[in-house]
Amino acid sequence: MSEEELHDHDRGLSFDLPTLARRRMLVLSGGGLLAVAGCAAEASGGGSASATTEAAETDAECAAIPDETGGPYPADGSNGVNVLTQSGIVRGDITRSFGTASGVAEGVPLTIELTVLDAASGCGAAMQGAAVYLWHCDRDGNYSLYSQGVENENYLRGVQETDADGRVTFTSVFPACYAGRWPHIHFEVYQSLEQATAAGNAIKTSQLALPEDVCDTVYDTEGYGRSIQNFAQVSLDTDNVFSDGSTLQLATVTGDADQGYVASLRLGV
Repeated sequence: MSEEELHDHDRGLSFDLPTLARRRMLVLSGGGLLAVAGCAAEASGGGSASATTEAAETDAECAAIPDETGGPYPADGSNGVNVLTQSGIVRGDITRSFGTASGVAEGVPLTIELTVLDAASGCGAAMQGAAVYLWHCDRDGNYSLYSQGVENENYLRGVQETDADGRVTFTSVFPACYAGRWPHIHFEVYQSLEQATAAGNAIKTSQLALPEDVCDTVYDTEGYGRSIQNFAQVSLDTDNVFSDGSTLQLATVTGDADQGYVASLRLGV
């Protein structure tokens, strides 16, 4: 497999156009109306403008996260290999391969916390008992089970069931930035753990974006040299997934490169 093929991760614009179109419609129908409401309140004077702005921000925070492509390396049975039905896929620590594989993904430690909420209820209800399948590339930009040299590994892939607060937590490493894509993490949400491990139909497929300042710091550490030039050539505004808006997908990240980071994201489904 050539380097160009390796990093042809999201199949190009033609593959993503249907998804991007749906997202633009959401912005026009949702965000536009919120903006109009805010202007109207401001024009009327008093404290109503502030109240309306606060309500708009709350609505934006609990909007359903956009649907995105799973890319060519999902390993969910839709493109070749299916890791979801394998014993060992349900786990919190995804840094190591499982089963007959023994590889370990190296890199800056990253804990990923996702909170799955019911968007239809205004994100007031946590989706307890749902399941999240999460995967991403390693420090070199390779995807286990697909990329040359790691075809026999299955690290950086795992499934977790949401708790009473709708939360799942994965122990991982910070992913690379490979050519043409902003640093990101893939995930699929399933109605239940049973659905996920049977490779049923996901109710949401999306991606999480990582903040620029954290990426700059991580890619300046040992082992991430390949990411420096790639990261300098991309932006959220030009990325073919996040360019039409990343507000609902940009994780909040705390920590440092020495002790590791925690990336958190609340997502309405």
